[in-house]
Amino acid sequence: MDDLVDDANRRIARRLRLERETRGWSLADLAAKSGVGKATISKIEREETSPTAAILVRLAAAVDLTLAGLLVKAEGGDDRLVRAADQAVWIDPDSGYRRRQVFLRSDHPLELVEVEMPPGQAVTLAAASYALIRQVLWVTEGALVVVEPGRRYDLAVGDCLAFGPPEDVTIANESDKPCRYVVALTRS
Repeated sequence: MDDLVDDANRRIARRLRLERETRGWSLADLAAKSGVGKATISKIEREETSPTAAILVRLAAAVDLTLAGLLVKAEGGDDRLVRAADQAVWIDPDSGYRRRQVFLRSDHPLELVEVEMPPGQAVTLAAASYALIRQVLWVTEGALVVVEPGRRYDLAVGDCLAFGPPEDVTIANESDKPCRYVVALTRS
């Protein structure tokens, strides 16, 4: 599994550099647009560090992509049939959050992502990551907590939550068992 994660990080680093250079941006430009430090971006591009989910979301949004879009571009896939064995998997080095890109195509409006959140872990994502998308989260195993400013949602198996206007959100598994959920999203 470590080799798969290392390969994914290499592909992400190369794709991020390509997205930045294609736009003619310096590291400072991408840092200013994403709110991620220039040194951090440099380390990611040089494959010296594994980016967290929160950082990747901010970098993807800065180049007008969703996290899924960035990961799929890093994988180089664009086929109508996506076999389970070919679905890109990425693991957040901070939380152990495991993200599998189930479906994404540039010519299709829907993306599907399956996430496994380890027990006792949480990921906070910035509002900018939701500025260009509409999404629904569906819990398929375990329990999940979604916290937005002034609101908390406790979700159980089968529960769905449609995300509202873009704002910072924390997704947490406060239980002692893994939680699995599916995110369906479209660009708005």
